[in-house]
Amino acid sequence: VDWLTAFYFGSDTGKEGGLAKQGGLRKLVTENLGDIDARAVNSIPIGNAPDGTPIVVRPGRYGPYVEVGDRTASVPDELPPDELTVEKALELLDTPTDVVLGQHPDTGLDIVAKNGRYGPYVTEVQPEGSPEKPRTASLFKSMSLTTVTLDDAVKLMQFPRVLGIVDEEPVTAQNGRYGPYLTKGKETRSLASEEELFTVGLEQALEILAQPKQRGRAAAKPPLKELGADPVSGKPMVVKEGRFGPYVTDGETNASLRKDDDVEELTDERAAELLADRRARGPVKKAPRKAAKKAPAKKAVAKKAAPKKAAAKKTT
Repeated sequence: VDWLTAFYFGSDTGKEGGLAKQGGLRKLVTENLGDIDARAVNSIPIGNAPDGTPIVVRPGRYGPYVEVGDRTASVPDELPPDELTVEKALELLDTPTDVVLGQHPDTGLDIVAKNGRYGPYVTEVQPEGSPEKPRTASLFKSMSLTTVTLDDAVKLMQFPRVLGIVDEEPVTAQNGRYGPYLTKGKETRSLASEEELFTVGLEQALEILAQPKQRGRAAAKPPLKELGADPVSGKPMVVKEGRFGPYVTDGETNASLRKDDDVEELTDERAAELLADRRARGPVKKAPRKAAKKAPAKKAVAKKAAPKKAAAKKTT
């Protein structure tokens, strides 16, 4: 309590150091609160444009966005703002927001490619006042706003594609926020690639839907690179893609690749060195779980016997 009091109100002795020596947090806030630039506080500097204009990232109502002078562009959800580079920021700013690709051959409606919060997509422009909801479709990862064509957009807008009817339920192939997938009633299964959306048939879809559903984790991915045997464990080493980046493993020990390590150029000697360093640091210590306290058992309260009523006197 004494330390917190000195931290907030300051201290005459100043032996606590820091803010206490400067008069406390209250003095700092009350005297300098008006000097705080909220816009500057919410700006993450990235660098400068070729003309010297600062490039910043700011949080917005609809997600983070990059700003250079009067120009702004949304930052896709899959791109963390702290990983944004000057080159990527300029690429986002130079990406056109609306690109008219042409007219749909069947409906005659204009097809427009746009850049949205969840990435680039194509949509049709409905006439003003039309009750119809415009069809939209996300671009494949191999596509971009600068290269997508009208033919690509028409193919994308056919999804969800009905493959057939089984047990009075439609089997469909469609693309979602987390990738391509199949659906039949409440059952869903992921597809390996977006291109399979065009080629998958009903028979193949039913085989995939019949497989057990992967719960909690995605299907195992092939290793990024296979190496020789580890000199300590004697087991083969492989490089895999992990949640926090690539790592090397012999099946018993996992070691993350360093910043300067390249997957393609990783040698057996370097992989063994990373595993040896990881073993030397010992296993990761986990905090012990606290046992849940059991509530004390309630003592049974003996019920008091109801008092006996006095027998009524009989009248003679």
